[in-house]
Amino acid sequence: MIRGLFTAATGMIGQQLNLDTIANNLANVNTTGFKKSRVQFQDLIYETLKPAGTETVDGQIIPEGIQVGHGVRPSSIAKNFTPGSLIQTGNPLDIAIEGDGFFQIQLPDGTTAYSRDGSFKLDANGQIVTADGFLLEPAIVVPVDYIQVAIGGDGVVSAIVADDTAAQNLGQIELARFVNPAGLDARLGRNLLTETEASGPALIGQPRQDGLGSIEQGFLENSNVQVVEEILNLIVAQRAYEASSKVIQSSDEMLQTANNVKR
Repeated sequence: MIRGLFTAATGMIGQQLNLDTIANNLANVNTTGFKKSRVQFQDLIYETLKPAGTETVDGQIIPEGIQVGHGVRPSSIAKNFTPGSLIQTGNPLDIAIEGDGFFQIQLPDGTTAYSRDGSFKLDANGQIVTADGFLLEPAIVVPVDYIQVAIGGDGVVSAIVADDTAAQNLGQIELARFVNPAGLDARLGRNLLTETEASGPALIGQPRQDGLGSIEQGFLENSNVQVVEEILNLIVAQRAYEASSKVIQSSDEMLQTANNVKR
């Protein structure tokens, strides 16, 4: 059996995953705080037909051997955490992180998730929550009779309430960062990431301190997906897929020719 059939098949499978990843990037081009992903590949093990450095019958050392590869496999899908551009919305509860860090989001089971999506709302109790109703951590409650909410670059939240000219301190937004943010788990969706052993524990701090970014009120962070770049990657993936399919077709024709050989 021709080895190239199976080798080319691994190439097609790998490019299918590459295509799936590109499609997800393009689908989320307008998703707030979304970070694009990229598939990374590794070559498979090689079959050694003639090892390099062996000695021939006449005492000569072979400088180069013969090794045949068995194809490719995806090694990881890495997220790119480069910042997206900021867009001004004017909504006082829209906040963006300029720099490193994640918002802390409390899930219904009490665990904490992390997000770059700062499009927050107020629930019926005046608590700052995500679009899914998950609480921002630490919890901040806005008075019912508030007139204006202000969020400073250092994360301090204050509000002016009716019949009071002085701003009332409501709390402090704290950010989290990770030694290896690429190790965060995105399986929850909803612009949420969860901690893993690969990411390391969350390092909590105030904005503008300990390497954390600052808070920008009235702004949201766009996705860092570049459409033109993804379209180019799509073309490359498609051509690589086609090339592997051509190898399978050529291998099949060679097998057909061998089967048609008559004595």
